[in-house]
Amino acid sequence: MDGLTLFGLFAVTAMLLCYALEDRSRWFILGFAAACALGSIYGFLQGAWPFGLVEAVWAGVALRRWIVRQRPNA
Repeated sequence: MDGLTLFGLFAVTAMLLCYALEDRSRWFILGFAAACALGSIYGFLQGAWPFGLVEAVWAGVALRRWIVRQRPNA
């Protein structure tokens, strides 16, 4: 297993864990956004640009959800 594959495995594992724990804290939403960004980087580095693009969109969606959850009436 090479370094790029390990990086991808870390990214998708972090995405799974953070997604599963989102209801416990809004910080897991931020972690999910960061993990999606890592997944996007992985996708582009391995040459799967559609995966990289979709993961970048997911990172943006998750970041927006984190921002909305910080509002007092959210």
